[in-house]
Amino acid sequence: MRKMTLFLVVLALLAVPVASAAEELRIFTWSEYMDEEKMPADFEAKYGIKVRLDIYENNEEMVAKLQAGGVSQYDIIVPSDYIMPVLINQKLIQPLDLAKIPNLDNLKPLFRETSYDPGNKYSVAYQWGTVGLMYRKDKISEDAVKSWSVLFDPAKQPGPFWLIDSVREMMGIALLYEGYDFNSTKPQELKAAADLLVATKKTGNCMGFKPGVGGKNDVVAGTAVAAIVYNGDAIQSVTENPDVLGFVIPKEGSEIWFDSMCIPAKAPNADAAHKWINWILEPEVGAELSNYNQYATPNAASEPFITPEDLQNPGIYPTPDIMKTLHFTKDLGKENRIMDEAWTRAKAH
Repeated sequence: MRKMTLFLVVLALLAVPVASAAEELRIFTWSEYMDEEKMPADFEAKYGIKVRLDIYENNEEMVAKLQAGGVSQYDIIVPSDYIMPVLINQKLIQPLDLAKIPNLDNLKPLFRETSYDPGNKYSVAYQWGTVGLMYRKDKISEDAVKSWSVLFDPAKQPGPFWLIDSVREMMGIALLYEGYDFNSTKPQELKAAADLLVATKKTGNCMGFKPGVGGKNDVVAGTAVAAIVYNGDAIQSVTENPDVLGFVIPKEGSEIWFDSMCIPAKAPNADAAHKWINWILEPEVGAELSNYNQYATPNAASEPFITPEDLQNPGIYPTPDIMKTLHFTKDLGKENRIMDEAWTRAKAH
């Protein structure tokens, strides 16, 4: 009798339907690039899809994770422009179904016809910005930060500072300071840039290389007087404390970049990924994104909803004169090896 009762209980349990796991969207993105609580919650409220965020600090880290199996773990990645050819050529991302992204029409023309992805076959612009110098006004004069010599000339260094731990941005700035092309692959010019970074590291003031967010945090805390950072990271803190903190692009120039949303080749939830991309392109959502992280929006339809002070801030939307000094990072193809060798030497010595 007990056996029969147990048998009936087991049958009853088997008959109870198991609740299906909640649908999930996994995003691999940069740190502090959105309101990490509100935006995922808003998306889940609208679509019933839970959002999970994983964080990286540079493009090379992201690519390595994809190559190690991340192509089947994530639904959205947010790569920078120069790394896009690598992602496409290595088939790490999949073509988009543009029929599922009607809000693509909201993008400015500049972001619809890129050299590496004309027609947005693989990517949709997310944000754009620059790399510059964040500094403490209580330690450095506004005249001193007009040139990168404030970091690279030992006689002008104002105190402890961070270089940015990102190969193309840091090597590009060093190349510009030496009077060369931002994207140079000439061995002697790369050697000069690497030598400059090695010499800078050996001064008592240089604290080494650190990701942009980390450098920004140390400037805010006062443990560093300057750091090379992404403009959005700096502007948020400068806005909160404009009397003490500043951000500038020195006269020699720097990088202009834009990041895109892409779907990894074997994304487990590509349909939700398309929903996310289209949602980000909604005018008010795109504005909310930029108003939070204080990077420039590529979305023309979002601009009426952008904080007016941000639209007038040259640290976010550079003036024409500043724009002339900015350079897009190009994919170097086979010449990437030469760049990587120079960077490895700069970091190792």
